[in-house]
Amino acid sequence: MFDELASRVVLVTGGGSGIGAGVVDAFLAEGATVVSADLSAPEGLNQTGDRAWSVRLDVSDESAVEHVLDAVTDAVGTVDVVVTAAGTSTMVYATETTSAEWDLNLDVNAKGSFLVARGVARRLVAAERTGRIIFISSQAGKNGYRGMTAYVASKHAVLGVTKTMAVELAQRGITVNAICPGIIETPMKHRERIEGGAIRGMTADEVAAEDRSQVPLGRTGTTQDVAGVALFLASDLASYMTGQGLNVTGGMTMH
Repeated sequence: MFDELASRVVLVTGGGSGIGAGVVDAFLAEGATVVSADLSAPEGLNQTGDRAWSVRLDVSDESAVEHVLDAVTDAVGTVDVVVTAAGTSTMVYATETTSAEWDLNLDVNAKGSFLVARGVARRLVAAERTGRIIFISSQAGKNGYRGMTAYVASKHAVLGVTKTMAVELAQRGITVNAICPGIIETPMKHRERIEGGAIRGMTADEVAAEDRSQVPLGRTGTTQDVAGVALFLASDLASYMTGQGLNVTGGMTMH
């Protein structure tokens, strides 16, 4: 569908599961060379398929990010497209949120996304290449949700970084956009339903039913729903889009 992606090198953080894994599969299907960077991957840069690579990465570790980007550049080439899907969450009310929980969300979701995007942008500029930076934010980057103060703050921060980097990199031909998924069926969402339900006196099944009831399209999302938008943003069709936060929420968020 997007023939131009076959010549691109794509880095996906959090590529080992959930949305990240769906994005990895989608880009591989389009013929791209894809590096999946995930905390659960084995150490070192390893080729796992004809065009597939994996590497262990803690996105909150600045030196690790720079080391991995250097290794990818040396082995595969300059990263043309980066999708920052690595993320975490904690389910706790604001009055009970600890500094450690706050730091975890901000370090991984906000700082981690920024460190990776900054590193890719620096290398694109040095190589005088255009490129695509695609942040995975959330509809929590536009709304507030009970029991998710630190997570919501981190995802709002991602949208702020998106807009600023879009302005700064526009004349370099590097577009910067964010995807704001709604309720997507992933292992992290399942855990959130268990933990979020516990603090509300609900079962995970009750939370899941509540989730579905809030979506105008009548269903929760899949990782493929998000991955399709990532493909579009990476393609030539999106060459005149930058600084945007695109909702993929089944109509649950419309601003």
